[in-house]
Amino acid sequence: MKHLFKTFAVLFCASMLTFSCASKDDETTMDSPKSIYELASADSDLSSLKAAIDKAGLSATLNGSGTFTVFAPSNAAFAAFLTANGFASLNDVPNDLLKQVLLNHVLATKVMAAQVTTGYVSTLAKGAASSTRALSMFINTASGVKINGVSNVTKTDIMATNGVIHKVDAVIGLPTIVTHAAANPNFTSLVAALTRADQPNFVSILGGTANSPFTVFAPTNMAFTNLLTELSLPNLAAIPGATLTSVLKYHVVAGANVASTDITDNMIVPTFQGETFKITTTGGVKITDQNNRISNVIATDVQCSNGIIHVLDRVLLP
Repeated sequence: MKHLFKTFAVLFCASMLTFSCASKDDETTMDSPKSIYELASADSDLSSLKAAIDKAGLSATLNGSGTFTVFAPSNAAFAAFLTANGFASLNDVPNDLLKQVLLNHVLATKVMAAQVTTGYVSTLAKGAASSTRALSMFINTASGVKINGVSNVTKTDIMATNGVIHKVDAVIGLPTIVTHAAANPNFTSLVAALTRADQPNFVSILGGTANSPFTVFAPTNMAFTNLLTELSLPNLAAIPGATLTSVLKYHVVAGANVASTDITDNMIVPTFQGETFKITTTGGVKITDQNNRISNVIATDVQCSNGIIHVLDRVLLP
């Protein structure tokens, strides 16, 4: 009887040990960490993203080592993107374009949801305006998280071995000057001026490629408020149409992507309006307009696909 008990005990312990090991093996298999590419491949709502990554040749990048942040569009987001851009299917999207669109959803650092703040970050994408400067992304956290004014974050902090995924509800296209002007709430007055009914089609001009790349010196809302006070005008609508057109064109340089690193002291800048202004760099970057008024450049290098934006604290007057 004793021998029988001992045999039973040994078999019981052995079986429990085997079960324990098997359970741990199963747990390891179930919880084994995955790369961004593997997570996209395993998520049925990201099957279009996975197919796009494969087509663009980015699978090795997003399956390898790194510290990426990927804003991952859903299948519905890809379907809407294809329809909006006249593509019958993903196969109809040129590979070069698809690659840059996908890279426009990727940051080179891991940014968790708790670390997201309002402002500009650089993606891994490049646009036609510059082969060396990465495209900017504007993140607005005023109400949820909205990217470039077009895409909302719907799910956050999906952890991967090489970074993190945040899901979004729209594909983030390559941003133009117009995209970034419209996305930033500090430019609502500028956008209102550009889209006023009596103005040229600035949306088409600054959203297109003719005469591009553009360098735009963009005044803030406060800059426009101060201009109205300076001119003793009640509102933006009170600025005569021809005057407003001239002023707006005076803030644009056509045919050049002038980054902050390209700016030199006493630089004379020809504008889209036809006249020039002068840039100095002593004590910060400042612009002297045709009326000897001085504006400060308070932010630089918002890189767009068809140009670049620098921010001004005062409206320039030709």
